[in-house]
Amino acid sequence: MLYEWPKNFQKTIIFMQIDELPPLRDVISKYNLEAKRSLGQNFLHDLNLTSKIALLNGSIKNSTILEIGAGPGALTRGLLASGAKKVIAIERDKRCIPALMDIANYYDGKLEILERDALKFDLNEIKDFGSLKIISNLPYNIGTELLVKWLTPVSWPPKWEDMTLMFQKEVAERIVAIPSTKAYGRLSVLAQWRCNTNIRMTVSPDAFRPKPKVQSAVISIKALNTPKFYANQAILENLVKAGFNQRRKMIRSSLKSFDVNINNHLLSVNLKPTLRAENLTISDWCKLAEHIEKNKQLN
Repeated sequence: MLYEWPKNFQKTIIFMQIDELPPLRDVISKYNLEAKRSLGQNFLHDLNLTSKIALLNGSIKNSTILEIGAGPGALTRGLLASGAKKVIAIERDKRCIPALMDIANYYDGKLEILERDALKFDLNEIKDFGSLKIISNLPYNIGTELLVKWLTPVSWPPKWEDMTLMFQKEVAERIVAIPSTKAYGRLSVLAQWRCNTNIRMTVSPDAFRPKPKVQSAVISIKALNTPKFYANQAILENLVKAGFNQRRKMIRSSLKSFDVNINNHLLSVNLKPTLRAENLTISDWCKLAEHIEKNKQLN
């Protein structure tokens, strides 16, 4: 689904409100909130779009929502107006805190604001959350790093039930990519190993201020109770990283840095050493990781 903007875009922003708070452009003007590229900021401007994003994975009325990079609060307002039980908004830009405080006062007791670096935030800090969902328009410069962190917790299933995340479209396509395609890589394997993933919406650059040079996409990631295939997480993570770091090489070469006996391991699980990383399915990667784990235990 492509979210396109009507020609009367400015009128749409002014008149189509989801709450009684001021329009976003007035909020941005009041607090002088020009987006900073150094923080990977591109602010959403349409509250109706944010309300749609809030409900892409179903009702949020009984859920605590973690939002990263709340900015002036477009998605925050969409989440609260859509009935979220509680929203925890993490924002490191001090300039945005007063705008978020206005929202917190309006939605009395439902918004918690943390002026923090999202990369250093531990989900274990969230207590008594019940159902936890992560719904965010992620800052471009830390989005992938955050996703990998959330996909690789110490134990599984994770604390979160599902995630609705905005990425650059190219990144979203990498997450859902299938084997033997250009987009298929480390993110594809880590995400699809223990989750169901799909792109729910493509968003035009016109939805943001300033306009990014690329399209964005909203992706749904739903955690499974158990992985699709058995694998030791640490071994699989490092194995896949080694393989895709040199994706143009045959796996007998790209994986040699991981294990000098990789050729024997590949042959033992019926994988051709002349394949490239992108040719291996998630099942193949897990099978190889399991074999390496068993071999280490024997030695």
